[in-house]
Amino acid sequence: MSSQQRVLDALLAMQRQSWEQGVAAHACRDLGRDDLVRLLAAAAVTRQAADGRLGCVENEANAVNGAACGEAALLAGHAEAARRQLDWLASEAPRDRDGTLYHVLGSGGVWADTVYMVVPFLAAAGRPDLAVVQVEGHRRRLCHDNLYAAIWSADGSGRDDRWGGGNGWVVAGIARAIRWAPELRDALAGHARDVLDACLEQRRPDGLFHDVLDDPGTFVETNAAQMFAYAALTGSKDGWLPSSYADVGRDLLTAASRKVDGLGLVRDACGAPTFDHPGTSAEAQAFHLLAVAAARP
Repeated sequence: MSSQQRVLDALLAMQRQSWEQGVAAHACRDLGRDDLVRLLAAAAVTRQAADGRLGCVENEANAVNGAACGEAALLAGHAEAARRQLDWLASEAPRDRDGTLYHVLGSGGVWADTVYMVVPFLAAAGRPDLAVVQVEGHRRRLCHDNLYAAIWSADGSGRDDRWGGGNGWVVAGIARAIRWAPELRDALAGHARDVLDACLEQRRPDGLFHDVLDDPGTFVETNAAQMFAYAALTGSKDGWLPSSYADVGRDLLTAASRKVDGLGLVRDACGAPTFDHPGTSAEAQAFHLLAVAAARP
């Protein structure tokens, strides 16, 4: 059995929340496994909340994560389910006065993660205008010196550290959105490159990154390298990054691949379910596969 198949098998064996279901479907789509995309989409639609959020498990409190399943719903022909998810994002989901979405129901927090959860789906669903609104709103609140803080909150209770995973969600989300809607390139590609370059400046000699990019006291984490690899490889292939970024992406993937064990588990990623310690996660499994697919000629 190939390493890729072991990573995929381990991903499919994991319990998944809504965003994990979505990113798993993204990986399967990019690998050409449309059969699995249809199955993952059907499960997300089965668990669609009354308000339109896809893939909700046990009264999930996240306002935006279900939108990560929207791409699969579109591809699998669940047009009505995708429309309901889009309507939730466009008009019903909680947001700040300028339209920037809050990440969690009942809170005023803006998270870097949201960029990946909603921006590619908005692009795929024919609303690149809303995709730009979300990137710009998150950029204003979270981006400083081209690195993203994890969480902004109006009451000051956010998380200011430059979390590698949060920055990974941003650059990967923009890369995937531009793939769906190339017209977004002028508005978003330059920003994605600036963030990616700032992240790469924090790279360790072993090719990986600290969990908080600029804090060497935090643990060495695997998934950020995979997320940056995906963005670098995708941007190079789609022409909004120079071709040299493909070499960077492959090198990042090589470094992360050393953390894949015999069972196909990507080790020392931000570990589920709390993502504050070295462990394993469905998103790390999926991003390994996304980077592998992006590295193909």
